[in-house]
Amino acid sequence: MAVKKAVAALEPKRKGRRKEDMDDKVISCIAHAMLEKKGIRVVSMDLREVPGASFDFFVICEGTSGPQVRAIADGIEEKVYEQFQAPALHSEGYANAEWVLIDFGGIVAHVFLDSVRQHYRLEELWGDAPVHFYNDND
Repeated sequence: MAVKKAVAALEPKRKGRRKEDMDDKVISCIAHAMLEKKGIRVVSMDLREVPGASFDFFVICEGTSGPQVRAIADGIEEKVYEQFQAPALHSEGYANAEWVLIDFGGIVAHVFLDSVRQHYRLEELWGDAPVHFYNDND
């Protein structure tokens, strides 16, 4: 029941608010939460047209240490809940803090250590996806 409620909170509201607009707002919220905690190389990837993709969007960044990776991940969960009253559906990786994944339904946030991000290369793995780069001015 809690999962349905969380997904419903991220779904568009009635009266003209389109799902794409809500997705953009959640993605922007995640990206800005990453930047607030000094996340590095913040990008979003639109996977909707990529064959075999299980999610609609990835939002990716890296931190310089395990504590920073945790702080970024905590900041993401706090900001999304604060703005949309929706908890993450699932998260994992907090224990070792090398790669924390936070699932918000069709949108997944990935927070990496630099070496782990370079190893898995999600941007290359999903190279067909359009990528948007964020900086402090966005």
